[in-house]
Amino acid sequence: MSLVTEEKIIEALSTVMDGDKSIVEQNMVQGLQIKDGHVLFSITVDAAVGAQAEPLRKEAENTIHALEGVLSATVVLTAETEAHAHPDDVVPEPRPEAPLLEGVKAIIAVASGKGGVGKSTTTVNLALALRDQGLKVGLLDADIYGPSMPRMLGIKGEPTSSDGKLLDAKEGHGIKCMSMGFLVEEDAPVIWRGPMVQTALTQMMRDVAWGELDLLLIDMPPGTGDAQLTISQQVPLTGAVIVSTPQDIALLDARKGLNMFRQVDVPVLGIIENMSYFECPHCGEHTNIFSHGGAKEEANELGVDFLGEIPLDIKIRETSDRGHPIVDQDPDSPHAKAYQEIAKLIWDKATTVLEDKAAKSPKIVM
Repeated sequence: MSLVTEEKIIEALSTVMDGDKSIVEQNMVQGLQIKDGHVLFSITVDAAVGAQAEPLRKEAENTIHALEGVLSATVVLTAETEAHAHPDDVVPEPRPEAPLLEGVKAIIAVASGKGGVGKSTTTVNLALALRDQGLKVGLLDADIYGPSMPRMLGIKGEPTSSDGKLLDAKEGHGIKCMSMGFLVEEDAPVIWRGPMVQTALTQMMRDVAWGELDLLLIDMPPGTGDAQLTISQQVPLTGAVIVSTPQDIALLDARKGLNMFRQVDVPVLGIIENMSYFECPHCGEHTNIFSHGGAKEEANELGVDFLGEIPLDIKIRETSDRGHPIVDQDPDSPHAKAYQEIAKLIWDKATTVLEDKAAKSPKIVM
């Protein structure tokens, strides 16, 4: 296989014209990254053009994908705004040529108002617990800047394409997964503007062969920014789950995340209290390091269900870091059983939401 180089990419893009000049001549190509045949870059266009530049983006993507040695090409649009505008104010429109996540019955976002609350660890263990219920489960790692699912699921290597059009989702522990971590080096920073992140998220949903799934969990980035709004507004979410630790500052941010979903009419299925307590493995003493019970009180106050609590335990951290999360590594442990009970509650609630939607759908009587 021929080696893909930056020079070859730039040479090929010199044939992609925008008006009477190429996108290379106009310095429109930004953020070029190449990893083992996978190519990522953005095309910067005027803010007034916006999504109208989609044919240009597609032409550039097809041009690079046709090069020998290229396994995948991911091209996103970003916009230059007027001097007074913030560069993240431009939100790309969804691509019209294919539906998002076709073949996925239910989609649940797992979110947190802030980082450091163990959301990704919670998500991966819930995915495994849902798999153990006999469900076909996928996991989308939507944290573009800090992807962690490849490590937690013990998946290595780059995604391939069976049909030359869509990337095949990677698989680990029986879970289908897609993550930016498969496309960039583990220690390489992703320095992208908001619109680039939004378009990349859309492509990881639309341009990936997920197949038939009962449930897709989306490991959301922390906070309530552009990426969260993109998913909340463009993806037909069945519901959202909020992960928080018990202390006041985390609960304040969790409330913001919950209210964001409510504003875009996404049902909040409940709140999980992570790092709820610590039990010393030597003496058995019970210590509430981050307080205790705050998430349950917050759930009651906000009128949502409390789904359960997960302890702070070194085994949960160690098993996730090794790519063998505790639900797989020690399924009979109390910690794994806590995830399993919460997963059952989540699926029951998601099923109810789906049934309610089906009942409200108009019926055609012949």
